[in-house]
Amino acid sequence: MTWELDDVHESLRDTCRKFVDSRLRPIATAADSGTVDLSIWREAGDLGLLGLLVPPEAGGSGGDVLAVTIVAEELARASCGLAITPLASSYMAMPHVWAYGTREQQQTWLPRLCAGEAWASIVVSEPETGSDVAAVSTTAVRSADGWVINGSKMFITNAGFASVFVTAARTGESGHRGLSTFIIDASTPGITVGPPLEKLGWHASDTREVHFDDVFVPHDAVLGTENRGFHQIMARFTLERIVLAGMSLGVASECLTLIEERIRSRSTFGVSLVERQTIRHRVAHMRAGIQVARAATYQAAARIQANHREAHRAASVAKYFTAGVAQHIADEAVQIFGGDGFLAGDAARHYRDARVLRIGGGTDEIQLEILSRDLGR
Repeated sequence: MTWELDDVHESLRDTCRKFVDSRLRPIATAADSGTVDLSIWREAGDLGLLGLLVPPEAGGSGGDVLAVTIVAEELARASCGLAITPLASSYMAMPHVWAYGTREQQQTWLPRLCAGEAWASIVVSEPETGSDVAAVSTTAVRSADGWVINGSKMFITNAGFASVFVTAARTGESGHRGLSTFIIDASTPGITVGPPLEKLGWHASDTREVHFDDVFVPHDAVLGTENRGFHQIMARFTLERIVLAGMSLGVASECLTLIEERIRSRSTFGVSLVERQTIRHRVAHMRAGIQVARAATYQAAARIQANHREAHRAASVAKYFTAGVAQHIADEAVQIFGGDGFLAGDAARHYRDARVLRIGGGTDEIQLEILSRDLGR
């Protein structure tokens, strides 16, 4: 088995990298102020970067999970805060519509989402329930004509401009058996969105609270099967985790590039940094980490695509290991840059942005629990 990319995936990487270099890198620093012109993502839609898991006949561009991973990696090289905007919409929220939506739901939303003309948010986390999806407390109570939804959500990416919310709410008993997911137009009366949350990193990403106050949705707003929402969310988590692993690869690779450029141009006490063995060995360690992380991530992508029985564990391995590599190399970039690394700049931004990669999509602790659960049996 080889992990060399075929011509199709190499071409996709080249297309995405050109878009990143020409359109994202020039705005990465300014985007950290939180002002991003969303029209830039229509260009990504035109390039087919936003609909890789949706076939052309449904409005997408066609592709596979490895293609999504490559796009996540390339976008994150410029900025995780920028990258998460389309990735959360196209590969964390939209897959629920493609996998579980009715024909009408798909026809309404998929073409616009794939084109970057509409935006989706995955609305699951709550103030008191992050990784514990089974503890969601937002309720959906059946009425004569549909459902009435009440509750609050937290850490919702794209909430400030989303067109549609893929929302988890409790429709039955407590625990994982009583959850359903709904597809809700973001302009529905009773929905209010809080101000942007102030975050350590991902400053270019719109993240907010979302509140549902007697929000009425029709019966056909249920996405998939009633009371099967937990299982649907868990099934899509493998893709979310591989997207985050791809982003981690992008951060790690970009920081390593910054480091290698720095040590070739910087001297201390009359000696170039690249001539110092301790520096070279640290770089070698980073290179090895990225190589192993990429192999784990690409293998996990292939297993998800093949619906392999170990796909969920492979995704947890990739997400856990690669996020750790990204944080380590981002930290090394700041350290090797010294005082310059502590100033506002690319190294500092990647350092801030890398930290949440070990939290979002299931914390490190959740991944380790998944990987060790069989030990207690």
